Amino acid sequence: MAFATDRDLVVLEPGVFRDAAWTAQRVSVGGGGVSGITLTLSTGGPDFEAVGVGPGMVALIDGAPVEVIERTGASTLTVSRVRGIVEDAPIPLAVDASVKIEVYTFAAVLAGVHRRVLRMLGIEPDGDGSDDALAESAITNPSALARLEALGALHAIYSAASAAGPVGTEMGERAEAYRMRFSDERQRAAARVDLDGDGVPDATRRLNVIQFVRG
Repeated sequence: MAFATDRDLVVLEPGVFRDAAWTAQRVSVGGGGVSGITLTLSTGGPDFEAVGVGPGMVALIDGAPVEVIERTGASTLTVSRVRGIVEDAPIPLAVDASVKIEVYTFAAVLAGVHRRVLRMLGIEPDGDGSDDALAESAITNPSALARLEALGALHAIYSAASAAGPVGTEMGERAEAYRMRFSDERQRAAARVDLDGDGVPDATRRLNVIQFVRG
């Protein structure tokens, strides 16, 4: 599972679902209502449970993105206005008994970037740790890599969107900007890894560079 989520994309680029929703997977659409931090789907479908809507995803309410914090029922979600920090308290929305609800996800794009990042760290994405190679589970600070994956995904999303228009469009410019930001973040990002399975990180791995910090 990717370290970054759809929510992380919106934090960095609030308009990504407006700009490039057609490159994402639409998983739910219908009508319903919102009250505070509760979103209820009452018409359309499939329901949230059937399509796996859950924490970290983004719902569009009349086109405006909100974070999904929790699925509380087949047709109900706990949501929040997009927060700067995921640990912050949910930010309630205004009461509205009739809204259009859409849920898209860039999960496939995030998964592709995730595999790329793991390989940059010298970790085989499909490895289970049964041989000498490290498994993904050896990473003890996955949240530290979420921003890197989100930047990589935004580069891929806007690259795909720019392919539908002439060279030099705004989408292409955004794609290039996120490529550069991904490259910069790659220089800073570091994974702490547990080499011997004792739950304590033994080394710091930077992308394509290994630095041992514990004997």
